[in-house]
Amino acid sequence: MNNDIDYLLKLIKSQHNLEEGDLGKINQVFNEFYLSFSSNNPMKLTEENDAPSPSYWIVTPQSSYKKVILFFHGGGFNMGSTYGHQDLCQMLSKYTGFSVFSVDYHMPAEHPFPAAVEDCLQSYLWLLEEGFQERDLVIAGISAGGNLALSALLALKKMEEELPLCAVCMSPAVDLTFPVVYNHLKDVKDWMNHEQLNKFRELYLQGKDPKNPLASPIYGDLEDLPPLMLQAGSRELLLCDINRFRDLAVEEEVKVNLEVWQNMFHCWQMFHSHLPGAEGSMRSIGEFVRKLSDD
Repeated sequence: MNNDIDYLLKLIKSQHNLEEGDLGKINQVFNEFYLSFSSNNPMKLTEENDAPSPSYWIVTPQSSYKKVILFFHGGGFNMGSTYGHQDLCQMLSKYTGFSVFSVDYHMPAEHPFPAAVEDCLQSYLWLLEEGFQERDLVIAGISAGGNLALSALLALKKMEEELPLCAVCMSPAVDLTFPVVYNHLKDVKDWMNHEQLNKFRELYLQGKDPKNPLASPIYGDLEDLPPLMLQAGSRELLLCDINRFRDLAVEEEVKVNLEVWQNMFHCWQMFHSHLPGAEGSMRSIGEFVRKLSDD
């Protein structure tokens, strides 16, 4: 297993180069790379033409059409799409029994922060307008998408809108100031480094304040948020920040289930078909969501 993980880390590192180049071509390679690890489980992907942002329904034989996971993809805010994350979406549907509604939120430079947050927020409000009940909605995301899931919750709370059943955040980026000197953490063996994180932030925020709660949810008012599930890997660069976020949320009496998966790295869930033990993280998400939904 360690050899598999080390090999994967080298492979992933080779795919995440944000040096000068055509971001469109980089994004295409990024998406195809993720799809190369697809489990090929049965699913159906359908575009939703009436939604406020480019969006897609992903359903499996297990999907309920009355319960929905609103999903935000990863990619450092500057890359990624539903297309590249469709296998992860079908796994979420398979284990939760919910349909997945995945949003291709706008990305810089043409649509600077907080455009992506607005897209995610409007997508949730659209689902409510379509007749879905907040108790039947879950907000979920991975990496940058986990950040957007939490930012959308904070925005909805400020608007005094009804909040969803819960939120699920896989390897979320919760603090874009990236305060920890990660190079001094001897146990960190991730595919990212501090320089890449700073580059992601620079492209996303374009000089705006990284302590804005819609950019870094850790600086927001966390009181009265719905139950949260956070997943991180023990080799993850963002683990310290995720731990800090969990502690602050618990101080505000938010119910938080933090899982730290041993020997896993940032966004390992995307590679569940290659790392057999990693599918357990998806199963755990399913158990978390179903228990809340059944209560």
